[in-house]
Amino acid sequence: MIMAREDKPDRDEKLETEELLTIGVSPHIRDTDTTARIMGWVIVALLPITFYSIYIGGLSTLIVIVMSIAGAVATEAVIQRLRHMPVTIDDLSALLTGLLLALTLPPRLPFWMPLVGGAVAIALGKQVFGGLGHNIFNPALVGRAVLFVSWSKYMTTSWLVNPKAAVVNTAAVKSIDAVTRATPLYTMRLVRQGTLSLSPSGYYRPLLFGNPWGCIGEVSALLILVGLAVLLVKRLVDWRIPVYFVVTVMVLSWIIGMDPLFAVLSGSLLFGACFMATDYVTNPMTRWGKVIFAVGCGIITVLLRFYSNLPEGVMFAILFMNGMTPLIDRYMKPRPYGHGRAVSES
Repeated sequence: MIMAREDKPDRDEKLETEELLTIGVSPHIRDTDTTARIMGWVIVALLPITFYSIYIGGLSTLIVIVMSIAGAVATEAVIQRLRHMPVTIDDLSALLTGLLLALTLPPRLPFWMPLVGGAVAIALGKQVFGGLGHNIFNPALVGRAVLFVSWSKYMTTSWLVNPKAAVVNTAAVKSIDAVTRATPLYTMRLVRQGTLSLSPSGYYRPLLFGNPWGCIGEVSALLILVGLAVLLVKRLVDWRIPVYFVVTVMVLSWIIGMDPLFAVLSGSLLFGACFMATDYVTNPMTRWGKVIFAVGCGIITVLLRFYSNLPEGVMFAILFMNGMTPLIDRYMKPRPYGHGRAVSES
């Protein structure tokens, strides 16, 4: 009787231990972050540049942002309904895609273009691959690429200097704009070709505080860095991608005789490196894979900027390296836990 009474608690403890050690389907360790929370923090990081761009661009910029988000969210809901799947627009991924797309567009586009771009971004960039987490290419850049090749005239001429942006109304900027009538990147191409004599230093201030020439998300390099700081503090992106991307462009621009600081501040380099190339799904999984991805983006960007007919190459550079990501992951596999390097026998 004494033995029986002593064995019963042991059997209960054994059963409890077996329940705790039951093996299930991976993942076995789960993070507390949800998709909606991650997407929400990225949106928060984009809010400073979004609000400031509306101040610089006015009502037309707001219309582009609203229509892009509407096209993305509506397309997500419609496709999921047609596929008899749960509608997951509350995870904020479609909203973020629409916002990112809008920030890569010029501020003076006709209202229907961002609407089409948002629909294309979700349909061709995301849902055609199976939905969130299955896409090969960055959906926002897919939408922008379709708009760029379909209506290139609108995509390359729909920005104007807005006199409301007092921070950029300096004598240097006015003289530069009067001489070139072109974007800073195209102007520097003329400088490199020797057809124009102009110092890039005149562009530093507006590119940092209120760029009126480029797309919506290029309005302030400083606010882009503020957004990146938010993502880094929340550990939502890997620092290697933006750092190696930007450094590669700086070094190569210096080698070919261009101002490296201007190369970083101008165009969509900072926005692409901080918010597009860092997309969870479309960049490699390993640390060295991310380095290779970022360096590849930088090399292609410089090649397209200075040795092609395109004044800007960030979009196509990221999309190309998105396509290379599966190959990078294949050859940059991490060593399995517990497997060390082979030791040669003496």
